[in-house]
Amino acid sequence: MNLSGKTIGFGLTGSHCTYAEVMPQIKRLVDAGATVIPIVTHTVATTNTRFGDAEDWLRRLREITGRDVIASIVEAEPLGPSKALDCMVIAPCTGASTAKLANAITDSPVLMAAKATMRNGRPVVVAISTNDGLGLNAANIAKLIAAKNIYFVPFGQDAPDKKPNSLVARMALIPETVAAALEGRQLQPVLIETYRYTQA
Repeated sequence: MNLSGKTIGFGLTGSHCTYAEVMPQIKRLVDAGATVIPIVTHTVATTNTRFGDAEDWLRRLREITGRDVIASIVEAEPLGPSKALDCMVIAPCTGASTAKLANAITDSPVLMAAKATMRNGRPVVVAISTNDGLGLNAANIAKLIAAKNIYFVPFGQDAPDKKPNSLVARMALIPETVAAALEGRQLQPVLIETYRYTQA
């Protein structure tokens, strides 16, 4: 996979439990030759959790990409007029951000960057991580799947025995999904098994 000459916006939203899976995929994009611009929501930039402190995650993003992190709507807005991004990734994309993206609500730096990318007719790659993907958010996911220039990292149920409505993307497929999206293709299959069944 060669992404030399491509500039990719990489947006993280507040599914803190998936950041450790996402960071290596950002590194893979960089290693493939892409310039990666990190973008985060207010939640990512300010919330410390049992999965790590906000400043540590921001530091890792700066180290991997060699770029300052965009953390405000004002900083993200110029990405549209400048046509800076060849592709925009949202990984992880929470249920809240999925719903807002599907309904044209732009209230975070990540959603502003996605709007800017769609404005220019360029691909947006979504890696969902939501506990209500088969609940109220199912309609929003369906709306985005049918939308032009939006591509999904393959996803499936991660814990159907405990959280039957929960859907999570296979984050390891982010670079491959980006490469396909840049060619105007949806990586297939979209629906995959992510749950590992264990014996009782």
